[in-house]
Amino acid sequence: MVARVLVVEDDAAIQELISVNLLRAGHQVQRAHDAESAQVLLHATLPDLIVMDWGLPGISGIELTRRLRAEVRTRAVSIIMLTARDDERDKVAGLEAGADDYLTKPFSPRELLSRIAAVLRRRVPQAGDGVVEVGGLRIDPAAGRATLGGSELALGRTEFRLLHYLMAHADRVHSRARILDEVWGERCGAEERTVDVHIRRLRSALEPGGCEAMIRTVRGGGYSFSAGAG
Repeated sequence: MVARVLVVEDDAAIQELISVNLLRAGHQVQRAHDAESAQVLLHATLPDLIVMDWGLPGISGIELTRRLRAEVRTRAVSIIMLTARDDERDKVAGLEAGADDYLTKPFSPRELLSRIAAVLRRRVPQAGDGVVEVGGLRIDPAAGRATLGGSELALGRTEFRLLHYLMAHADRVHSRARILDEVWGERCGAEERTVDVHIRRLRSALEPGGCEAMIRTVRGGGYSFSAGAG
């Protein structure tokens, strides 16, 4: 899948390495060396995906990610966070800020391209993905809309696919590994803790409508969507 990718990286050598490999893979590439120049580019046109360095000068990559997730126009843009931080708490912080995936430096261009492909696949509705409605909660993959009581929910793309998967397979217990395979894609390389972070974000989005309890944590099992909960 050919995509428009914005590379936000202040290290010139790393930015060049990423950009060259993206271009070789057939993607369209824009570059920014800090958050301010990235915002100028984003104001002009939205990319399909952003490769974002955590440690940008000035406004950090994690702070820019939070800002993009808070704005309606940029909320659904996919983001892969790059960082030299390999502590689990840092990974969780990146995901909770709104990143769809997280890659620790040093990384191989091949691994980055694989992660990008996996994230981009999650943007596209899969064959047979139909509308699912439970009470006032409705999700339409073809239209890319999730509504609660008629009001649109502010979901990132990963939370959108996660909610659709759980709703389409209600009242079943899904392990974290299974959810990773079905929502993120097999061999995505993401850790099981990633599922927990996105479940928290999804519950937060459902909380104003009182539907967060529909997503149940099954101790030792994983997660389940229960239409009777809430």
